Amino acid sequence: MNSLLAQYLRPHSISSMQDDVLIKELFLSHDPDGRRLDSEQVLRAMENIMCYATASEVPVSDEHVDAFAMNNASNIEVVGSQEPLGHTICKIAREILCKCSGEGDLHTRTMIVFDLVGNYRWDAKVVLVLAAFATSYGEFWLIMQLYPRNLLAVSVAMLKQLPCNVSMLKPRFKALSLLVKAMVEVTKCIIEFEGLPIAHLMMDKEMISTTKSHIFIAAYWVIRSSLNCSSHINDLIAMKSENPNSNAIAAWELSSFVSRLSSICSHLRRQVDACRQQTETKLHQKLVDLLKESQIGNQEVLHVLFALKNDFPLKDCSTQAKLGVSELKDNMVILLVSKPELLPLEKLFLLVHQTYDHPHNKNLEGSYKIVWVPISSSETWTDVEERNFELFSCSLPWYSVRQPQLLNSAVVNLIKQEWNFKEEPIMVVLDSQGMVTNSNALDMVLIWGARGYPFSVTREIELWQEEDWTLPLMIDEIHPLLNKWVQEGRNICLYGSENKDWIIEFNAKMMEIRRLGLQVDMVFVGVKNPSEQVRNVLATINQEMHTTLLSFTEIQFFWYRLESIRKSKLRLGKVADTDHTLREVSALLNTEDSDNGWAVFGKGWPPDIVRLQGMQLMECLNLFPDWGGNVARRGLVGAIRNALGLAVSSEPCSHPNVLHYAEGSPEGIVVCEKCKRLLKMFVVYE
Repeated sequence: MNSLLAQYLRPHSISSMQDDVLIKELFLSHDPDGRRLDSEQVLRAMENIMCYATASEVPVSDEHVDAFAMNNASNIEVVGSQEPLGHTICKIAREILCKCSGEGDLHTRTMIVFDLVGNYRWDAKVVLVLAAFATSYGEFWLIMQLYPRNLLAVSVAMLKQLPCNVSMLKPRFKALSLLVKAMVEVTKCIIEFEGLPIAHLMMDKEMISTTKSHIFIAAYWVIRSSLNCSSHINDLIAMKSENPNSNAIAAWELSSFVSRLSSICSHLRRQVDACRQQTETKLHQKLVDLLKESQIGNQEVLHVLFALKNDFPLKDCSTQAKLGVSELKDNMVILLVSKPELLPLEKLFLLVHQTYDHPHNKNLEGSYKIVWVPISSSETWTDVEERNFELFSCSLPWYSVRQPQLLNSAVVNLIKQEWNFKEEPIMVVLDSQGMVTNSNALDMVLIWGARGYPFSVTREIELWQEEDWTLPLMIDEIHPLLNKWVQEGRNICLYGSENKDWIIEFNAKMMEIRRLGLQVDMVFVGVKNPSEQVRNVLATINQEMHTTLLSFTEIQFFWYRLESIRKSKLRLGKVADTDHTLREVSALLNTEDSDNGWAVFGKGWPPDIVRLQGMQLMECLNLFPDWGGNVARRGLVGAIRNALGLAVSSEPCSHPNVLHYAEGSPEGIVVCEKCKRLLKMFVVYE
């Protein structure tokens, strides 16, 4: 104790010596036993009380009241204590009331209160005493605001002998209100410093020692001021007359406390800001180093990211159980970083399907965990953001950061700077050693779902090497019947537009062709960013043409999928000039809303597809009597290419491809997916 105390003592001026004596006395009462509580949340609840308590003089609007703190105050618990928070606050309030009415100087009474909260950290000591004062102050004003309209309030006021007219006390209450504000500002500095992860970093020892000395003195004067405020409230009981001189003296006394606390706050704020800046710099660098170097496991990285302030920083969204980072030990972890409103609901449904309901996920159960990390658009969370977080964190099938408002600013800055998080959601992949293997796997997950495991950049490249621009890539897992059609090798026509007249004309032409013997299944996919017009078109198609396969939501899935395909390709550095898939998906996504629609024809096997648009599409359909006879030999896509002169050079390509024989598949001509030239055929017998 003596060696620890010595570093906080400063042998300089008389005032410093007095502070040193006070610090020694405070240390004798300080005996922390690991009890912790959310000091910031208790303070916010206390501020709400003070805000409403002054409502009789100044109308309080909803924007001045912290609704989130009001709704969650009942959930605050004291970790490491068997005594409920409410009991602790009541016990302190009773002690303060007894000391206010008893004998002894204010310093002695203050030290008795310090003994009462000796087992708590410095921030908890202060907020508990402030909360005790706020409850007494709030009870007083609750009675005064209801009096004389409420008979119960009148009866209580009579028994307590409270003053009937408080207009003469306005100077006193004004000074008291200013003192409360000063106490709150000092307390915020104490809470901020106590929340800094200085124990995990190599900090400037002299700076920390000086700041802690300021913290001890500040805590003393906040609690002493609280007792002084309580004394003034207690003096109002049984007050027989309102003496202007006594009120002026009381207001002056309170103002002297305001002056002292304002000076303390000014010095403490500078010290805490300097500590915070150094902490952020060192923590940012530590995180960068940890994420780049291979660790024994992922626990140190996850601890620095989430668990510096809380041993249970996560929760299971489905059960609301509190979790420590140890739950993620030896797992690959995907951090879903987003704003509190997360994603549009349809896109969120698609993400849940690809990660939670995907068929391949059964084989990977327990191999990876997803943790939602919501980040506010500004430094302070709004009520809307709080409500969005509460809604989604109770609905998702993943884990979530339990109190994202408490994320260290260095962690938030790292996410924004190193992982390039702006407004759009990202999925950062950490392997079981805590190293980043993909700074954004969101599009990869939306395209392949659990097939993308382990979701690294290397795996993404491998998957693209296996993929071509095919129907399965475009529509994978969007609708089970559509998947079945692809697997059966049926001819499929995907078409899109929001022009009802064009759709009617196109469907009429296709029905005419189908009557001539062409077997093709029609699937309407609307347009990118489908509007209510697309809903109307869906209804018309169902009633007048054919049964639409995809719902409005599934149409949105289709376009989200295409957008993810393009983003994934661009992130890997591909360009449309040399990448066939990127060129084709960009052409669909860049299609302007116009009078003319588009169509993609193809089948699951062989995987070649062709896209036609506008006049070219209608021209092709009008020529069906001329090229329809080639479908049996060339396949639908081959016949269309031949009819429009789209088939490329007859020179065979050099890309090897093994095509397994499938009964009923057309023989003869097969087009290479990579260069669109004819494949030279060889037969291999197994």
